Amino acid sequence: MRVRKLGNTGLELSTFSFGAAGIGNLYREVSREDAMATLDTAWNAGMRYFDTAPHYGHGLSERRLGDFLRDKLKGSYVLSSKVGRLLTPVPASEIPDHGFVRPLPFAQVHDYTYDAIMRSYEDSLTRLGLNAIDILYIHDLEVTTLGKDGYERHFSDFMEGGARALDELKSSGAIKAIGLGVNEVPACLNLLAHYPLDVILLAGRYTLLDRSAEAELMERCSETATQLVIGGVFNSGILATGARPGATFNYTDAAPAIMQKVAAMEAVVEAAGTKLAAAALHFPLLSPLVTSVLIGTAKPSSLLRNVEMFEEIVATETWTALDQYAIKMAG
Repeated sequence: MRVRKLGNTGLELSTFSFGAAGIGNLYREVSREDAMATLDTAWNAGMRYFDTAPHYGHGLSERRLGDFLRDKLKGSYVLSSKVGRLLTPVPASEIPDHGFVRPLPFAQVHDYTYDAIMRSYEDSLTRLGLNAIDILYIHDLEVTTLGKDGYERHFSDFMEGGARALDELKSSGAIKAIGLGVNEVPACLNLLAHYPLDVILLAGRYTLLDRSAEAELMERCSETATQLVIGGVFNSGILATGARPGATFNYTDAAPAIMQKVAAMEAVVEAAGTKLAAAALHFPLLSPLVTSVLIGTAKPSSLLRNVEMFEEIVATETWTALDQYAIKMAG
C-alpha cells in the first residue's frame, strides 16, 4: 500500500485507510469475530492508518480497535481518535440512540473545554488499552451537529481552553498531529481562520458528486499547510451502486436530479473503461492535499471489493472525460 506524508508531522498514512465506525455497530450489530476479521482483512491488504472515535458505538469501536492493534509492532501503524464528546455511564434503558446498535451503556455529552479534551484523550487511551494516539481530531464542531447556538458556545469553549489542551498534548509529544473531523465545509473554514490544523478529516465534501470543498477550502488548506483525509467518497452509497432504485445520497433517498447526474457520470466513466466506484475511490487522491481516503465497513467481503477497486489503475482518459462532462454541464 502506498503512503503519503502528513505535512510536517513526521507521520505517513497509507493512501487507503480504515474507518472504524462500522465495527462500533453503526446501523447494524457486528459480532466481535466479524469485527476482528474485517480488521485482519484491512491489515493484510496493507492498510496502516486506522481512525476511530468515542462516538462510535459509545466506546465499542475504540475497545475493538485497541484489542486488534495491541500486539502490532509500535510504529507500524498510525492511529487517530477524536475529542469533543465525553462518555458517562447510564442504565440500559437510558442509552441514547445515535445510530449504533447495542452500543456500550454510555451517554454522550459534547464538551470542548480544556478539562474535557484532556479527559477524553485519557479515556480513549484506557478504552483502547494503548499508550499512544497519533492524531486527535476535534469531532463534529459544526452547526450540522450542534445547532447554531450550540456551535457558537462550543466553539468559544474550544478557543478558550480546548485549543490549549491540544497544543499541550502535541508539544509534549503525546500526539503528533491535531485535526478537525466534520461533514461540512464552513466549519473547516471558520476554525482555520482562528486555529492552525495539521489535517482535516472531511466526509462527503470532496467527491465526484460533491466538490463543495473545492471552491474555497482547498485553497485555504494549501495556504495553511493543512492536509486532508477524505471520507464518505461514495456519498453514503450512490457512487458505489450507481443510479439504481433505492440509491442514497447523504443518507437519504437520492433526488431525481442526483440520480440523473450520477447516471450520466457512470456512462462517462464506463465509456472510458472504469467503474464508477473505482473512480470515486481514486478521485480525492488526484489532489496532493489529500493524504488518504478513508473507508468504513464491517464486512471483510465489502472491504476486499473496495481494496481490489483501489488497486485498479484508473486511466487518465477517465479524468479527462469527467472534466469535459463537468465543463459541458457548467455551460
